[in-house]
Amino acid sequence: MNEPIRDRLVSLRRSLHRHPEPAWREFYTTARLVEEIRAIGVDELAVGPDAYDPADRMAVPEVRRLASWDRWARDRGADPDLLDRMAGGNTGAVAVLERGEGPAIGLRVDIDALFIEESLDEDHAPVSEGFRSEIDGTMHACGHDVHMTWGLAVLEAIKESDFSGRLVVFFQPAEETSGGGCPMAKSEFADDLDYLLAAHVGLDHPTGEVVAGIEKPLAMCHVDATIHGTSAHAGKAPNEGDNAMHAMGTAIENAYGIPRHSDGMTRVNIGYAEAGSASNVIAEEAHMEAEARGETNELMAYMKEKFERTVKSAATMHGCRADVEVVSESPRADSDPELQALVSEAASGVPGIDHVLPAADFGASEDATFLMERVQQDGGLATYVIVGTDHPTSHHTPTFDVDEDSLEHGVDVLVETIRELERRHPVPHVDEGTDVGDVADPEGSE
Repeated sequence: MNEPIRDRLVSLRRSLHRHPEPAWREFYTTARLVEEIRAIGVDELAVGPDAYDPADRMAVPEVRRLASWDRWARDRGADPDLLDRMAGGNTGAVAVLERGEGPAIGLRVDIDALFIEESLDEDHAPVSEGFRSEIDGTMHACGHDVHMTWGLAVLEAIKESDFSGRLVVFFQPAEETSGGGCPMAKSEFADDLDYLLAAHVGLDHPTGEVVAGIEKPLAMCHVDATIHGTSAHAGKAPNEGDNAMHAMGTAIENAYGIPRHSDGMTRVNIGYAEAGSASNVIAEEAHMEAEARGETNELMAYMKEKFERTVKSAATMHGCRADVEVVSESPRADSDPELQALVSEAASGVPGIDHVLPAADFGASEDATFLMERVQQDGGLATYVIVGTDHPTSHHTPTFDVDEDSLEHGVDVLVETIRELERRHPVPHVDEGTDVGDVADPEGSE
């Protein structure tokens, strides 16, 4: 690891791609990140429970579901002392550079993977070039391997520069379940940040394109629902049972019939459902995992309340009862136009970037919004940047991959933005509703 990260962006990204770990199971990933961060040399490094309060985590798996992931990391040589510190799924890290007077800038990158089996198709580059996931059923199918590479490379570049100020890099776990953004936002490391940058690769924007700041991310909640019925012999005495599976079917059908709202976009989806034990047994229990989204926090709350009512009503209709639990959620937070304008200017001068969009609607959800909201509420500015990449198939699919030119693009855009924030600090606030194009450099630099 003596070779600079900037000279091994591709190999580092591919190494991370081979070892994907889902939310709160990122044991090996965190250990690998810490190894790189220690080689860079930072002024403060907090791992797991030292980076946040574990009580603030959301969507944490049962401890028994974590043990195999801990063993897997140990078998592959992860530092056992680090793994002990991450016991209970307290993964992730925060790295801090203190470089004298200047702005306090946060950079958030996410580190978790998805429960997706990566393609074995020889046309899939990770297969043909030998860096396919080594963990069955798990894959970096959303580019978080790229994001981690950016985070490390930016940290190294700023460390080696004459930057003056404070840089805090959040290597955040559990984005896919909206479980890790909240504890990071509540931590001491989010205190007194002047600016917060979050970044994502791709999202249907091609290589060479940058979106300076997203708008209209959907507020979202993950909801688990369990319906409790009464089992009975399906042939001899079906009337003696209360069919949890039938109740679940009614709940699913009715959930998709929840009225949309005139105030804006709403979404509901049941992504996982299971029930029953045998064909001749009335199902005693049924379980669903769902999500509700809305264009605003209020619209998400509307969908969440309607979904809970729908499930409980369906259970009652069939003589059952339902437990509904919100396991995680994330708010809406829009990018600030001041930073959108600054990122637009910074990105325009980066080699390989030929198109910059000041803003774009996001249309999905992200728990980086917790950090964005925290910084904005404290008087700072935040933006969520998209660095385009040509990806052959959509995010969250078995054949997702990236154009590795975007590795260098992302590093350059983020480093240039951080240096520009240093030069222009304090970036003045503008009135709400100001067009991004109207927020110009006060000195008129090109």
